[in-house]
Amino acid sequence: MIRIRRRGGAVLPEPPSHLSTHDLLSEALSGILQRPGRSVLTMLGTVLGIGAFVAVLGLTATATGQIGERFSLTKATTVTVTDQPRTDGVAPGTNPPSDFPADADHRIAAIDGVRAGGVWWPVPGAPTLARRPDGPDEGTGLSVLAATPGAVAAMEPTLTAGVTLDDFVQKTAQPVVLLSEATAKRLGVSRLDAQPAVFIDRLPYTVVGIYADVQRQPGALLSLLIPASTALERYGNPAPQPDRGAQALVATRIGAAPVVAAQLPLALRPDAPGAFTVIPPPDPHSLQDTVTSDLTGLFLALAGICLLVGAVGIANTTLVAVLERTQEIGLRRSLGARTGHIAAQFLTESTALGTLGGLIGTGLGVVTVVSVAAARDWTAVLQPATTLPAPLIGTVVGLLAGLYPAVRAARTDPLKALRST
Repeated sequence: MIRIRRRGGAVLPEPPSHLSTHDLLSEALSGILQRPGRSVLTMLGTVLGIGAFVAVLGLTATATGQIGERFSLTKATTVTVTDQPRTDGVAPGTNPPSDFPADADHRIAAIDGVRAGGVWWPVPGAPTLARRPDGPDEGTGLSVLAATPGAVAAMEPTLTAGVTLDDFVQKTAQPVVLLSEATAKRLGVSRLDAQPAVFIDRLPYTVVGIYADVQRQPGALLSLLIPASTALERYGNPAPQPDRGAQALVATRIGAAPVVAAQLPLALRPDAPGAFTVIPPPDPHSLQDTVTSDLTGLFLALAGICLLVGAVGIANTTLVAVLERTQEIGLRRSLGARTGHIAAQFLTESTALGTLGGLIGTGLGVVTVVSVAAARDWTAVLQPATTLPAPLIGTVVGLLAGLYPAVRAARTDPLKALRST
């Protein structure tokens, strides 16, 4: 408060100073526009943080629908049956693989709700793979899988050439092989019109087909598939290890997996249903919720880091502005400005920067979600409950970031500030 001396020697206080809302906003805008480049860089952290926040929530909600759709088409229709292989010394090729019956494909297919199903297992040992009988082993990283026609059908391979393994090659134990696209490139097989052959343990196998992808059993993408009967004749029963033994892969219709899983042990071995362990698909809702929460938690942490960087940037810039405008602050104080007026001015500047950054960031986040969804042919999902309040987060960030600089500006001693000139 400034005191003035009137005529007659009386010392009377001047009416308290007043800072209107219009003047406060004008001063704050003037302070921001004095250094537009620095103001833009200051807002950048908030823009990135709010943009990441909106984009994360939008992309997570958008991807959730895609996750649920893909899950229902693959995971929810897959049932796996595992079994400990027999180790009773039966001669190779004379016994069905483990406890699975020889007609497992037909028993599985007879269950209502099954689209395809069969038995498969990794061929025991480490077979050598070559393009020529005397060629070097080219099978590093590749595996040989024995599979019945039902198991191959359950994998749902996408053929790019040739045919798949059928009942004829299974019944006659034909030396044929189905190659994945990656395996075919490794072994130098590109065309099938000349009936090319590959050599597994120096024995020839005619390539009947090449597939580019599978819907189930992704390990088949780096594998060669041979008929199960051929594998039994040449390699014997599956290895006794649980992770190398025989198992059944079953593809069901949507919604039928739980019922099929309950019926499989009895259909395969009515005399010993307890010999198998059936692995039904997990609950789609719990899986979807888990994936969604994991993605949301991860990306929200990244958005929080961006917001923290933006808050530090606003606080730093506002503090520098306080130091640079010390003389201005001292002059205002000497002319009657209260400490609250000074604090309000700098606090309004930082809040305005945060709000503007929040608005721009929200717009960029929405554009990002829509662009990604359009590029991947998805349906964009934006929750109003999280998108609309996003600019308010920028306002809060700016307000909190400007608290310390505003308090420091308000506590500036006007005498010291004027003497610094």
